[in-house]
Amino acid sequence: MTILILSSLLILGVILILIEVFFVPGTTVVGFLGLMAGLGGVYFAFLSFDLITAQWIAGITALVNVGVIWYGFSSNIWQRFALKGKIEGGVFDSRTLGLAVGMAGKSISDIKPFGKVIFGDQVYEVKSESGFIEVGKSVSIIRIENNKILVK
Repeated sequence: MTILILSSLLILGVILILIEVFFVPGTTVVGFLGLMAGLGGVYFAFLSFDLITAQWIAGITALVNVGVIWYGFSSNIWQRFALKGKIEGGVFDSRTLGLAVGMAGKSISDIKPFGKVIFGDQVYEVKSESGFIEVGKSVSIIRIENNKILVK
């Protein structure tokens, strides 16, 4: 019965540390529970066996735990969790095509400082550089940068 309890505690400790390293890294709760189970097993070994046997059990347990942690960090297990794809393009990449600095338009909403302006037959969201612009006023583009249209 002593061997069963001892091996159960030590195996549970190693399994919990493996779970911490491979499946829930960074939470430390599972790893701490694994460490406590391993230490409990070593403590139980010192209570149940003679000093030399208990020291061997403690040493082997320490080596196994260090080996498991080393293997976890040296293997490429982290590649399974890493995002490998990348996003190409962006939002509204062609939003300002056909617009040019100096182009005239008409505000179809109050611009305070953001609002809507119609250029040709397209409606665009713009930002006023000079503050409030009422509905129905003529505006012109003074700058286009990073898909933002600045008007006055």
